[in-house]
Amino acid sequence: MSSWTSSRSLLSTSAEQPSAGVGPGDRRRATVPIIVGLVVSAGLLWWTMRGLQLADVVRHVRGARPLPLLLSVALATLTFPLRAFRWRALLRDSADRLLPAGAAWHGIAIGYLANNVLPLRAGEILRAYAVTRLAPVRLSSAVASVAVERVFDALTVVAMLGIALLAAGLPGDVRIAGLPVSQLAQRIGLAAAVAFLLAAVVLSRPHAFAMWCERVIPFKGLARRMVALLEGIRAGLSVLRSPGRLAVVVGWSIAIWLVNALSFLALFPAFGLRIDLAGAVLVQSAIVFGIAVPSSPGYVGVFEAAIVLALALYGVAQDQALAYAVTYHAATFVPITLLGLYSLTRTPLAWRDLR
Repeated sequence: MSSWTSSRSLLSTSAEQPSAGVGPGDRRRATVPIIVGLVVSAGLLWWTMRGLQLADVVRHVRGARPLPLLLSVALATLTFPLRAFRWRALLRDSADRLLPAGAAWHGIAIGYLANNVLPLRAGEILRAYAVTRLAPVRLSSAVASVAVERVFDALTVVAMLGIALLAAGLPGDVRIAGLPVSQLAQRIGLAAAVAFLLAAVVLSRPHAFAMWCERVIPFKGLARRMVALLEGIRAGLSVLRSPGRLAVVVGWSIAIWLVNALSFLALFPAFGLRIDLAGAVLVQSAIVFGIAVPSSPGYVGVFEAAIVLALALYGVAQDQALAYAVTYHAATFVPITLLGLYSLTRTPLAWRDLR
């Protein structure tokens, strides 16, 4: 079999072959990352609380002003309907019609509920599955749209981070990863541009990429997964051939992450912190990069450690930063979890589907 034919086989197998179900071997393989995530979360929780008196953290939490907290929770919760609007722009049903608003919302709510209570970020796949039960949408299309969302999220967060680093009112002697802030911002911008060009080349030459994976990666399973990821992103991007539709998705992506950053900004006054929007974007970016590592359901530990690290750049004491992190995490965790539970009761899904 030629390399091109073999690569095409990889593409078709990865993109079209249905799952054969979950067997004992799959469960054992899934157990390893779950354990790793729990260990990472526990380790980071220990790190954030090292040398602290729990009473000091509790004192800061109790002293938080309620109105900024309520505003912060409202803004954070607003990002989920914004995500539903963006998903409607990305995903079409089998007749190329807009995804019904109810299906998009229930899928988003159930997915984030699952991310909060289940391991392995199961919500990303579960919301794709949920929307197929609520609208005439193919599962492969739904999964592809989720992959494309992550691409736009990454590009938006990195772009905002570069701008924030230039605009942040950090002390002049602050260095991140051993680099001055302005130099780091330039490197992030350059890295983002290079990543964009590489992605464009890879997406425009799928069979060449498949051949490269086949030749370079000795593990066929890993190669197949990389090709499947590429095909998913390509399938999702196919709905954005229209410049108008692409502009809508970009606009919603900016709105989502700007509102999310405003939710961090709104909570600063509750703890007497004088940090601007650029600082809120830095906190947001630290969390986005932080939760990329394995963790427990709901990103416990990783979430708090990322905020503590980001606020340390502004000289915020560790106990105060941890109080801010715990308050934000707990307060914003509740609404989407309850909304997800409500959506679960309004759809054909059941708890056994979460399994």
